[in-house]
Amino acid sequence: MMALLEALSPLSAGVNGVLVLVSVLTSAVTAAIGVGGGLLMIMAMAQVMPAAALIPVHGMVQLGSNAGRVVLTWRHVDRALLAAFLPGVVLGALVAAWLLVRLPPGVLELCIAGFVFYSCWGPGLPKRALGRAGTLLAGALTTLLSSLVGASGPMVAAFIKQGTEGRLGKVATFSACLSAQHLTKAFVFGVAGFVFRDWLALMLAMVAAGFLGTWLGLRLLHRLSEQRFDTLFKWALTLLALRLAWLGVARLMGPAG
Repeated sequence: MMALLEALSPLSAGVNGVLVLVSVLTSAVTAAIGVGGGLLMIMAMAQVMPAAALIPVHGMVQLGSNAGRVVLTWRHVDRALLAAFLPGVVLGALVAAWLLVRLPPGVLELCIAGFVFYSCWGPGLPKRALGRAGTLLAGALTTLLSSLVGASGPMVAAFIKQGTEGRLGKVATFSACLSAQHLTKAFVFGVAGFVFRDWLALMLAMVAAGFLGTWLGLRLLHRLSEQRFDTLFKWALTLLALRLAWLGVARLMGPAG
C-alpha cells in the first residue's frame, strides 16, 4: 500500500494518502452545503505542495469532483444560466492565458470577500446583473480569478445563490459552472508549460475519492430542508469570505517589520 501511495506523485506516501482522504472530506462538504470544499482543499494542499503545482493540480482535482456532482445532479442544472455563463468562461480563460500584470497581493481576495458579503447580507443583485450579459461577465471574471488565485468558488456560489432556486438546483448549477472553469486550467497551465503527467496518478486518485465524497454529501443534502440548506449555505459563504478578507489584509500589509 505504501509503495502504491509513493508512486502517486513526487510527494511522500503519507502526504499522498492524506490528500486522498482530504478529497473525500472536501467533496462531501461541497455536495452537502453547496460550497467550501474547494477552498478547504486548496488550503490543505498549500501546506505540502510546491507553489507551481498548487493551482493546476487543485484545478484538475476540482474538475473531477465537480463533474461527479454534475453527473449525479444533472437534471437539476439551470441550463439557461449555464449557457449564458460558458462564453464568459472562455473569455476569462483566454485573458488568463496571456495576462502578466496582477493586482497587488491581497486586493483580489478583498474584492471576492466584499462581493460575497454583499450577496449574502446586502440587497439582492439587480435583475440586470442576473441577465445574460451579467452572467457572461460573472463567468469571465470568476474564471480569470480562478486561474490566478484558485479561490473563485465563493464568488461563483454567491452569484448562483441569487440566480438559482432550490438546494439541488444551486449545487448542480454551481458544480456545472465550476466544471467548465476548471477545465480551462488544462489549457491555461498547459500553455504556461506545467507538466501534468508528473501529478496524473495523484489527481486520478483524488478524483475517485472525491466521487465517493460527493455520493456521501448528496445523501446528506437530500435530508436537509430548504431553510436549513439556505442557512448553512449563507454561513458557509460568510465564513469563507471572512477568511479571504483576513488573508487579503495580511497580504496587503505585507510581512511584519
